[in-house]
Amino acid sequence: MAYRSTERTEARRAEVRDRIVAAAHELIAEGGYVNAPVAAVAARAGIAVGTVYRHFPSKEDLFAEVFREASQREVDAMREAAGARDGASAGERIAAGTEAFARRALAGRRLAWALLAEPVDPAVEAERLHFRESYRDVIASVLSEGIAAGELPDQDPEASAAALVGAIGEAMVGPLSPAANGGDPEAVIRNLLSFCQRAIGGTDGNA
Repeated sequence: MAYRSTERTEARRAEVRDRIVAAAHELIAEGGYVNAPVAAVAARAGIAVGTVYRHFPSKEDLFAEVFREASQREVDAMREAAGARDGASAGERIAAGTEAFARRALAGRRLAWALLAEPVDPAVEAERLHFRESYRDVIASVLSEGIAAGELPDQDPEASAAALVGAIGEAMVGPLSPAANGGDPEAVIRNLLSFCQRAIGGTDGNA
């Protein structure tokens, strides 16, 4: 009986924690980190403010967890899009991964801005740096395979991938900014893919 009671308690604790993270994620996606004070997160999750702090020592810890979960989904989506498939060259795989990233960001602009560029506390910034490395690793792996196959010119895959991640992020800052006045999403994606192909020494399909 004691074992079952502990099991139920842990399950309940995990369920409440998941609700807190989901509520914070929703609020951040709607209006950024400033839109997610602990009181608002608690209200959205249907719990008391004190309950939030029993699961997360500070708002920064909560935001870092939201950032980790949201960013991991984006890294996984890029990795899947850039995965090896029959007949796809390294350049095409880089383009597919980059396009998936850009389209997902443009479809959820406010959350993407929060993940990419919104000013954050040090705990969240540390997560942001970690996930930049994760994106780099996805791209570097594809570049390495392309170089080995003779599809791309010899280069340092990690250095090129890091530069691409920085360029992709910078290219998306303007279109994702809350102050942006719209623009043509397809043009943003087209120009970004063209740049990426030129940067890695591949063939620019738009040329």
